[in-house]
Amino acid sequence: MEILAFGVQADERPLLEKAFAGLHDLHCLDVFLSEDTAPLAAGHEAISTSVNADLGAHVLRRLAVGGTQFIAQRSTGFNNIDVEVAERLGLTVARVSSYSPYSVAEFAWTLAMSVNRRIVRAAGRTRDFDFRLDGLMGRDLRGRTVGVLGTGKIGEAFTRIAHGFGMRLLGWDVAENPACTALGMSYVDRERLLRESDLISLHVPLLPSTARIIDAEALRLMRDDAILVNSSRGGLVDTEALVAELRAGRFAGVGLDVYEAEAGLFFLDKSLEVVADDTLARLMTFPNVIVTSHQAYYTVDAVNEIIAATVRNVVDYTEGRRGENVLVPAPPRT
Repeated sequence: MEILAFGVQADERPLLEKAFAGLHDLHCLDVFLSEDTAPLAAGHEAISTSVNADLGAHVLRRLAVGGTQFIAQRSTGFNNIDVEVAERLGLTVARVSSYSPYSVAEFAWTLAMSVNRRIVRAAGRTRDFDFRLDGLMGRDLRGRTVGVLGTGKIGEAFTRIAHGFGMRLLGWDVAENPACTALGMSYVDRERLLRESDLISLHVPLLPSTARIIDAEALRLMRDDAILVNSSRGGLVDTEALVAELRAGRFAGVGLDVYEAEAGLFFLDKSLEVVADDTLARLMTFPNVIVTSHQAYYTVDAVNEIIAATVRNVVDYTEGRRGENVLVPAPPRT
């Protein structure tokens, strides 16, 4: 079977090709799946997509018309997939239900420490042989309070690191994680977590119930000198409301690895273009803000786990099994 993989990064390609060698013919594209690129999948029974693929209703219909029957998404989140339409069209859809939680948790802490200790500004200065310390003062984290919104596998890994720093631990989730409570985490309501935390890190999935969970009201509850980190999904934060608070001089730092309108921007080189997104452009101007391009998961360990799960998903499909990663099962045989 020939598989067409969309949105394959240069570092990812040799790992993906090696994993599929001897199993199926794999063709890699660096373009992302969208309504414009969907016709490229014509004639391919199976395709693989990346986290920023557009798998809305229009794209799914184009894929189905072209003969695609199976979609293997190389990510955990599936907020970009219209699952109901896929089911109506008879498409089988699988994802990667989990991979190394340490990749994202460690990167979230990288963002937190970078904004706290002004690493980007300091590195830029020293490159110009400016060795002043003005404006570079950070804070000790030991003894301060961290609020973790979402204490699943990634949130737990983030909490373990916070525990190592000697921080007071507050958590919020629909269910308590015994591993986090064993570390001394107190579960509280969201409003209390926002009010009391010096550092807030987001690790909940993007669902209708969590969309813009950090909205204008939530931002107003946060301390003026708080640090906010989002390495989960951009849609968890109302970015325009965040910009308004930053313009008012609030927050010690903000670290964002995701952005709610990142599709069509992240993973692409836009350095020679005029970016029309005024909100993102404004966000980039604040010296206490770091924006990275959805790279928290991007370690060789995590990517290899994602690829291994994708291979298993394809093998399960070809052998007629319903694996644990299936979002939309194959239609019943008649």
